[in-house]
Amino acid sequence: MRRRVLTSEILHPAVGFQAQRGQVEVRWDPLTGHSARLVSAARLLPASDFDLSALAAETQASCFFCGPRVLEVTPRLLPAIHPEGRIRRNQALLFPNILTYSQYSSVSIYSPDLHFLPLERMTARLVADNLAVQVEFVQAVMRFDDEASWASINANHMLPSGSSLFHPHVQSSVDPVPSTMQRLLADVGADLFDDYLETEIRLGERYVGSTGSVEWLASFAPQGFNELRALVPGIASPSQLQPEQIEELGEGIARMLNLYGELGYQSFNMAIFGAPPTQDGYVLNLRLVCRSNVQPLYRSDVTYFERLHWQAMVDGSPEELAERARDRLRS
Repeated sequence: MRRRVLTSEILHPAVGFQAQRGQVEVRWDPLTGHSARLVSAARLLPASDFDLSALAAETQASCFFCGPRVLEVTPRLLPAIHPEGRIRRNQALLFPNILTYSQYSSVSIYSPDLHFLPLERMTARLVADNLAVQVEFVQAVMRFDDEASWASINANHMLPSGSSLFHPHVQSSVDPVPSTMQRLLADVGADLFDDYLETEIRLGERYVGSTGSVEWLASFAPQGFNELRALVPGIASPSQLQPEQIEELGEGIARMLNLYGELGYQSFNMAIFGAPPTQDGYVLNLRLVCRSNVQPLYRSDVTYFERLHWQAMVDGSPEELAERARDRLRS
């Protein structure tokens, strides 16, 4: 695991302009080589107790995804992809994205009745059902178009994460070409995936635990705040996920989101990166990161480091996060 501590020295006004040292740790991700900076002297992503219920009430009246309105204003899938036009699983409902973000893109809501879903109230059932309709969509698209082989399942939860709507939802993309991160991960190879997971399990510092076929860990070199990762060995594409694996992922994601809520955060991004089902040695993997909270005045968590240097700058230790997260999988 590659890391380097950089040390600075300044004449600090708080101590009569005497010399003071500071440090930042740079880490490199074992899979992609991207780097991250761990800043311990500042609180870059503060927790918040901002009351979101008022904002929920303000946005609900015009929400496209609420109640019976969702069936009136959202589009339908082509009959050749899915004869019913939409995909349902218990409360979860999927329909095509009205905006073309990818060749085949979908939106799925946890429920038309859940306009406000705090992370501490996220459940395994809600998450698994939402994942299930997305997996069914990916499978249907791949049957319809055999060139569309790069699939991902993603989430922008709450406005600071990039979501344009308050109502919680999940999105997917299925394309004939990979995203940058999908391409980088596809180049990793089976040996490096195996070595990475075996090393993290052996070291134990960032390994969170297993739910059976899904392995959870805190990222050594995070791409964002409080980043948690999951690996599903033996699976390359979301289209290959079996019902029991969907249930496992739903349970794990819900527990990690509960942890985010406990830590004082309500906004997150998620990506499940898939490769073509025939991609040898690829491991389906997930990244989950906190984003800034909604509040009257708040600092964006994306700076020039993240946007232009593609180097995350975070204020927490992955090892401490893993310790908090382990308790979630033990319960």
